[in-house]
Amino acid sequence: MMPDSYTLYDVIDGTWPAAAFQTVGAFKIRDGQGGGKRVSAATTLRSDWTGADIHAAEDAMRALGQTSLFMIREGDELLDVVLDEHGYTIVDPVVMYAIPVRDLARNVPPRVSTFVVWEPLAIAWDIWQSGGIGTGRWKVMHRAKGPKTSVLGRWDDSPGGTGFVAIHDGIAMVHALEILPHQRRKGGAEKMMAQAAIWAEKNNASHMSVVCTVANDAANGLYRKLGMTEIGRYHYRIKPED
Repeated sequence: MMPDSYTLYDVIDGTWPAAAFQTVGAFKIRDGQGGGKRVSAATTLRSDWTGADIHAAEDAMRALGQTSLFMIREGDELLDVVLDEHGYTIVDPVVMYAIPVRDLARNVPPRVSTFVVWEPLAIAWDIWQSGGIGTGRWKVMHRAKGPKTSVLGRWDDSPGGTGFVAIHDGIAMVHALEILPHQRRKGGAEKMMAQAAIWAEKNNASHMSVVCTVANDAANGLYRKLGMTEIGRYHYRIKPED
């Protein structure tokens, strides 16, 4: 059975974790420490939130030095409307995909074209940094508990790309998949995803998952080409004055 949206929300938290969590009223507050929206956005814990809960969440995020940012998930339609009325704008709509690990792992990549390595090699950090994936996100990778690894791709006799994969409750999720500009459109990303699935299968994961912004046409095309199923969507609401 394919995982549902709520399962993947938990997988995001487990494989790409914030530095700390706190409960403020009806919201979960994440201390992102520069790791991006996924680890900095507030989310609902209950459906009976009030305006006072929203204000308390805003104060808590500001106290952390963060922008007022909420993740709008399935079931958060009313929150979406209320935040819109308070001047919050939509940013980064995201698609969540999943596929049974065995379906992806059958596409065994050629020898020495992909490698799984933890900790990541220096060249992997260089590739991430060249794509804007800096220290804050590297710290997120190190915080992840449970099985995790980096995937390094090499083709045309030179490094091609890298990615991070971790497992939470039997579901693997790939993050920070970065292909060097001159190495794109050569099939390397497919090989790296297959290698990630082979690693995940060896570590007893049942499914592979990813999240991707709607605007990233290349990545969405890749995941659909691999046969991954769209599981759900979410987006963020951000307060411009923050």
